[in-house]
Amino acid sequence: MGKVLVVDDEPHLRRILLSNLRQEHHEVVEAGGVNDARRALGEYSFDAVITDQKMSDGEGLDVLAAAREADSTLSVVFLTAFATIELAVESMRRGAFDFITKPFVPEVLLASATRAIERTRLVRENKRLRDTVVRLEGSSEIVGQSAPIRRLREQIARVSPTNATVLITGETGTGKELVARAIHRNSPRADKPLVAVNCAFTETLLESELFGHERGAFTGADRAREGVFEAAHEGTLFLDEAAEMSLAAQAKLLRVLTDGLVTRLGSTRARRTDVRLIAATNRNLEQLVKDGRFREDLYYRLAVVPLTTPPLREHREDLPELCALLLEQAVRDLKTPQRRLSVESIRTLVNYDFPGNIRELRNLIERACILSVGEEITPDSFPVTAPRALESPPPPRGLAALTPVQVAEMMPESYNLREFLATLEKVVIQRALRIADGAQAEVARRLGMSRSDLSYKLGKHRIRDGDEP
Repeated sequence: MGKVLVVDDEPHLRRILLSNLRQEHHEVVEAGGVNDARRALGEYSFDAVITDQKMSDGEGLDVLAAAREADSTLSVVFLTAFATIELAVESMRRGAFDFITKPFVPEVLLASATRAIERTRLVRENKRLRDTVVRLEGSSEIVGQSAPIRRLREQIARVSPTNATVLITGETGTGKELVARAIHRNSPRADKPLVAVNCAFTETLLESELFGHERGAFTGADRAREGVFEAAHEGTLFLDEAAEMSLAAQAKLLRVLTDGLVTRLGSTRARRTDVRLIAATNRNLEQLVKDGRFREDLYYRLAVVPLTTPPLREHREDLPELCALLLEQAVRDLKTPQRRLSVESIRTLVNYDFPGNIRELRNLIERACILSVGEEITPDSFPVTAPRALESPPPPRGLAALTPVQVAEMMPESYNLREFLATLEKVVIQRALRIADGAQAEVARRLGMSRSDLSYKLGKHRIRDGDEP
C-alpha cells in the first residue's frame, strides 16, 4: 500500500486507473497533465508515479524529469499507446522504472505499481542507512579502509555532536579542510553556515577578515564590513593555517574565544557571537610555543580536541580507491573522455611517497587525464616533471623467495598456529628494526603498515630498541 500519482489527460482512463489502484488500498492523487503533475509533486510525497507519454501540455518524459527533480528516489512507470523501442530506451535511460503499453492488463499494471512502490521504499531505506553510516563514521568523502582512516572517521564521529574546539594538524594536502567540513556537516550546527578563512594575511587584513571593520577604520575601508565571526554566527568557523597569525592577532582571537564578544576595527561596540571554532595547521604548534612564536594559552584553547590527518604514505593501501575517486572527478570536471588507470600506473603511484599527499595525487591524475592519448592511463602518461617513483626492491632471496604455500609445506604436521604467527611477526619486526637502524618510519614503509599500526605491534610484542631477533 502506497501513495501513487496518476498522470493522464484522458479523464476516463484516469478513473479506470484510480479504481484499480484503490481496490489494492493505494492512496491515489490524479493529475490531468504535466503542469498538474508538477504542482502535485511539489505539494505531496509519493511512492510511485504512473504517467501517460502523449498529453496535451507535454510528455511523460517531462513528468519523469519533474519527478526526479522533486525526489530522486521516486519510481516512475510509463503507460503509453505510442510504444516505440526508442521511447522505451530513452525513458529507461532517464531513470524510468517500468514501461507498459496500452491497452494494459490491470493485473500487470497493479503488479508494476507494487514493484515500483517497493523499489522506492527500498532506495529510501538504503539512503537512510547510508546517511546513518555517514553520521556515525564522520564523512563518506573521507575515502579509505586503512586503520589510520578508520580511526580518523571514528574520531570525527565522536567530536562532531559536541561543541568542542578542534585543532586539525597534518602535512600539506592531507585533507584538513575536508575533515573540518565533515565535523560541521555531522554537528548540530549543520544547517548553519560553515565559514572558512586562511590566516596567512597581514596583521591588519587578518583582523579585518576575522572581526570586521567600520568605514574609515584604515586606508581603503570605504564601507563597513562584518568579519567571519559574525558571518559564522551559530555555525562553524574554520581557521586554516592558524600558525601564520601574528602574536597581536593571536591575543585578540584569544579574547574573542574567552568572552564571545567581537569588536570591529574602528568600533567600540562589542557584538556577541556564537561560533564553533575549528583550526588547522601543517606546522608544529607545540614547537612554535617553545620558540615564543605562538601563544601557549591560545594553543590550549584551540587544541581541546586534537586530530591528525595521516600522510598518504602511511595509508598506501587506500591509494587505489582514492585514485578511482579522483579519476572519476577529473573526468567529470575536466570533461575529458573516459579514462582508466592501468595496473602498472597504480603500482607506480603506490610506490611513490607523495610529499604533497592527496593534493599532489589529484594534480598528477588531472594532468594524466589531459595528456593521455588513449583510454588507459599508463605510467608514461604522467608528466615527465612528476617526481620519480621509488625504485622497486631487489628480488627476494632465500626463505623470502618462497610462496606462502611452500613455507606451509615445510612446517611440521602439528604446531600451535597462533603462537607461531605471533613469534614470526615479532621476529620480522625485530629484523626490520635492525636493518633500518631503529628508524620506525622506514620499518613501517618496508613492512607496508602505518606508523600507528607499527607502534601498536611494538607494544603488543614488547619490542624495545636494541632487541635482537
